[in-house]
Amino acid sequence: MLRLAPPGCERFLQSPRFEATFGGGEANVAVALAQWGVPAAFVTVLPENPIADAAVGELRRFGVDTSGVVRGKGRVGIYFLETGASQRGSKVVYDRAGSSIALAHPGDIDWERVLEGAVWFHVTGITPAISESAAELTMEAVCKARAAGITVSCDLNYRKNLWKWGKAAPEVMRELTALADIAIGNEEDVQKALGIASAADVEAGQVESKLYEELTARVMAAYPNLTAVAITLRVSRSASHNGWSACLRDRDGFILSRSYEITHIVDRVGSGDSFAAGLIYGFQCLPSRRDALEFAVAASCLKHSVPGDFHRISVDEVNALLKDGGSGRVQR
Repeated sequence: MLRLAPPGCERFLQSPRFEATFGGGEANVAVALAQWGVPAAFVTVLPENPIADAAVGELRRFGVDTSGVVRGKGRVGIYFLETGASQRGSKVVYDRAGSSIALAHPGDIDWERVLEGAVWFHVTGITPAISESAAELTMEAVCKARAAGITVSCDLNYRKNLWKWGKAAPEVMRELTALADIAIGNEEDVQKALGIASAADVEAGQVESKLYEELTARVMAAYPNLTAVAITLRVSRSASHNGWSACLRDRDGFILSRSYEITHIVDRVGSGDSFAAGLIYGFQCLPSRRDALEFAVAASCLKHSVPGDFHRISVDEVNALLKDGGSGRVQR
């Protein structure tokens, strides 16, 4: 997507300009993984125009393989972001109707070709929320990946402002999750995308471990295909100050990560994608699920310090946070 945001923490059109960058759930994950040395490819449908060319060029600059990008009718999707501060929350306005991916249908992407040699396929709940045909295309992709024996991760990513085309989120996301190996989300995603109710609520200002043990156990019981479910835990003290941690359940048990207090947040958009990327990296490159979870939480914690959707933090910087606890001292 094209991201248009007022400078700094200004309101929409407080000054007559927007800062233009690119982003989007799956693209953010691909960028992070590519920077960490994991071969990553991004697949979508974009129009034939200079804006789409610039988006593809930006992905290539980060080392993401874009050979699977298909050109079609429509336009580049847009979202407008107003960054909040203190007690004023951020606001997002989506403009995605009529975009190329919203108009795409099953059969538009040669999945056998683009999945050749892949070991992991990641998808989010944002794409199927855009349109009925995008949901069908997403399901086609996941079915093809699963048939090829590729690990499938699904970030539930419930977005109420996008689910407008007819079906409710659970009607689609339950079917999608039933084909995934790993589910990722927060407690709202689980409740709104999968319809699994829980008393867990980080908005209460604290994380009650027992409630998340119960919630993750219910998800695993409902979806026997899953090998793991990870839930991010954001305690929003204000738009500028969040508590940040996560938990993970696999078939061997439940793990709760260390917690970070993130003050003076620069940009929280894309932090969930950084978590997903960190988990994918950790599952493939680190010795244990505990290591994977802690890496993912630390990586996504650091993303809050970087403007824009894309993750721009190295593996060494993540490991430094894990080692020294985040003093923020100047590195000389």
